[in-house]
Amino acid sequence: MLKIGLTGGIGSGKSYICKVFRTLGIPVYESDFEAKRLMNESDELQSAIIEIFGNKAYIDGKLNRKYISDKAFTDNFLLEKLNALVHPVVQSDFINWMSTQENVPYVIKEAAILFESGASKFMDYNILLVADESTRINRVVERDKISEEQVRDRIGNQMSDKEKMKFADFVIYNNNDSMILQQIVDLHQKILNKEKE
Repeated sequence: MLKIGLTGGIGSGKSYICKVFRTLGIPVYESDFEAKRLMNESDELQSAIIEIFGNKAYIDGKLNRKYISDKAFTDNFLLEKLNALVHPVVQSDFINWMSTQENVPYVIKEAAILFESGASKFMDYNILLVADESTRINRVVERDKISEEQVRDRIGNQMSDKEKMKFADFVIYNNNDSMILQQIVDLHQKILNKEKE
C-alpha cells in the first residue's frame, strides 16, 4: 500500500479533490479536519494550546477556531509553535488510521502544510494542487466569508506554489476551466501502475 501526500495552498480545491479520490475508492486522511478533532479531544494538546494562546483558545471545552486562526495567521511565530505541537499528534493519528485501511492500493494524506511540516518525507509520492491566485481568493472569500485582504494574508503565510513544485512528484491544475476529473483519473492510473512495480 502506497502513501500519497496531497497538498495545495488555501483555496486550491483540496476538499473537492479528496471527494473525487474517495469516489475512486481511495481512503483519504484529511489532516486539517483530523487536527481540529484532535485539538478538541486531546487534553494534553488543549493544555499546550492554552499555554500558548491563552484561555480564549477554547470556549466551553471546544476549540475557538476563529480566535486561533486570527492569531496564528498574523503571527508566524505563533503559527510555527502551533504546528510544532499539532503535527506530531496528527502524524501519529495518521499512522494508526493507516493500519485500519485494508485491501487498497494506496491511501492519501491531505495536508495544507505537507512540505513545510516535513510530512512529505514519509510519503511514497506527493501531489501538489495548483490554482491561479485570483481563483483561490474568490473561492476562499465565498467559502469563509472573509475579506480579500485576509485571504491574501493567509496566502502570504504559505509556501509559494513555485517553491512547492520542487518537492512535488505530480501536479494537478484546478482552475475551474481545466479538465480536473480527467487529470485525477489519469493520475489515479499512474499511481496504480507504480503500486504494481
